[in-house]
Amino acid sequence: MEKRLGVVAILIEGRASIPRVNQILSAHGDIIQGRLGMPFRDKGVQVISLIVEGTTDQIGALSGPLGRLEGVQVKSILTGYREDIHDGDHNELESGDLP
Repeated sequence: MEKRLGVVAILIEGRASIPRVNQILSAHGDIIQGRLGMPFRDKGVQVISLIVEGTTDQIGALSGPLGRLEGVQVKSILTGYREDIHDGDHNELESGDLP
């Protein structure tokens, strides 16, 4: 398996889903390297940006349940950087993939 670096953007409309969002994020804290949250109270929207490092399965296990919550939108982008979990080798992707 390979670890990937990426960004997960979370947009939350209203406040009803916030407790569940935080539960899901806490359950996947091992792959979250950084978190920035910005409440736009006057607009009724919260924005959370995550820097993640994990396998595609781990990142999917985080973003999937979030995206199924009412009022929550999730978008992920993974870099072309890959790290083999077993030996730490860094592998480059083919040209045209993200650096």
